[in-house]
Amino acid sequence: MFNPLARKLSLACDFEDVDRQILDDIISQSRKVGPRKDIIREGDLPDDVHLVIEGFACRYKILPNGNRQIVAFLVPGDFCDLHVAILGEMDHGIATLTPCRMVEIPRETIEELTTSNPRIARAFWWATLVDEAVLREWLAGMGQRSADRQLAHLICELYLRLKSVGLVNDHSFQMPLTQQELGDAMGLSIVHTNRMMTELRTRQFVSIQGRQIRILDVEGLTEFAQFNPNYLHLKRHRVPDEVQAFFGD
Repeated sequence: MFNPLARKLSLACDFEDVDRQILDDIISQSRKVGPRKDIIREGDLPDDVHLVIEGFACRYKILPNGNRQIVAFLVPGDFCDLHVAILGEMDHGIATLTPCRMVEIPRETIEELTTSNPRIARAFWWATLVDEAVLREWLAGMGQRSADRQLAHLICELYLRLKSVGLVNDHSFQMPLTQQELGDAMGLSIVHTNRMMTELRTRQFVSIQGRQIRILDVEGLTEFAQFNPNYLHLKRHRVPDEVQAFFGD
């Protein structure tokens, strides 16, 4: 059974068989959710923790003028809201962007695992800290990177996050995000996002066919984006061979 959660968390910790069984049990009951559906809204009181098994989702904020700011893309293996129950009330929304398969984990299950299993607890904390690191990188990018480099950086990030859970094949991966959604994440208009994507294609960094994006020049794209993957903390413990190749060492 393909378990993106176990694959992702194994970067943080050496799991034993009993741990892997627990993580397999966690994803055994899932449900399909259609595209662009709210999983939870700002102001809601969460009972369950949501986990993405298939598809793309996001965290977002709606501004007073009605504009949306996407503050995180969520891919298979990502928790949507691991520790949000501690806050008592949602300060942001979570929605699917594509058809997804989601798992709803009772808050009590998370609390039990974090108190009874130190390896899984460590991995959960690692996942939370990486989420915070990604948000910091996005803030730095929006404040200091040009739009074309910001988009290139985001493509590098998604490529590596998906590759770490086995969802990249020969430098190609599914990126079923609209230009509106990309623009909402980067603070750009659709027109500007389209122009930046065209520039990356013109430079022959990437090619796009339908919802499939292929990185034609990994070294060139990462150099152009000034991409340093250290904020993803994939080298903190150990990295699968196919991901290690991305780092070039």
